[in-house]
Amino acid sequence: MPVRKPAFHGRRTAQGFTLVEAMVALVVLAVGMLGIAGLYVTTLRSGGGAIYRMQAVNLAADLGDRIRANRRANVAYAGAGADNNCYGAGSADCGPAQMAANDLFVWNQQVAAILPGGNAVVAVNPVAGGALFTYQITVNWTESGGATPSYLLTLQL
Repeated sequence: MPVRKPAFHGRRTAQGFTLVEAMVALVVLAVGMLGIAGLYVTTLRSGGGAIYRMQAVNLAADLGDRIRANRRANVAYAGAGADNNCYGAGSADCGPAQMAANDLFVWNQQVAAILPGGNAVVAVNPVAGGALFTYQITVNWTESGGATPSYLLTLQL
């Protein structure tokens, strides 16, 4: 009995990937990796912005605590800062206004050192005939994209 060859034997069967399929797979993989890299960069920028915002909140709260500790200074916190040497070794006796000026001086140095392009402003407004005062502490900084966000803390003492 003779052995017959199958009729489809003359056709070629596909074996493995072709070069085009391999190139398409590489392009899809490269696009996916670029997407992951972009997401990583966005995450780093957002994380840096969050750190600066946290620092601004801490700095504003620090000045708020200084104001609470020196309640008699009142509108002196709206003035300019001055290095009166009110703290530390060999410190001078300071009145409330001098202490407020020194607090502002030290605090503004901290703002400038911690935040990039950081600056701060304090506005003081009397309320109820001068018995209470509203303090508005605004901290500004510059982020890497050029944006200039700010944080505002309002106290009423």
